[in-house]
Amino acid sequence: MSDDPVCPLCLRPIPPGVPQSLHHLIPKLKGGKGGPTVLVHHICHKEIHATLSEAELARDYATPTALRAHPRLAKFFAWVAKRPPDFMSKVPKRKRG
Repeated sequence: MSDDPVCPLCLRPIPPGVPQSLHHLIPKLKGGKGGPTVLVHHICHKEIHATLSEAELARDYATPTALRAHPRLAKFFAWVAKRPPDFMSKVPKRKRG
């Protein structure tokens, strides 16, 4: 069994050398500076920010459980969970209205 940290979003291990990010559960711009963070795969982090605004993250998605429950993110995390931990893919930019 591996001692590597596990991404709380896609539930894959995050071995050394795999692109990773610290996600602020409450965005820094919304008062989360110095607040709790979680270590996630970089691809998972990019998908969060391509899907949700800072306000949505602060208001409704400030936990890994809430993020996993979002319909688009749930679909993405289920899809990426079937890939190796070092899998990288382009994430579409957030569509601004």
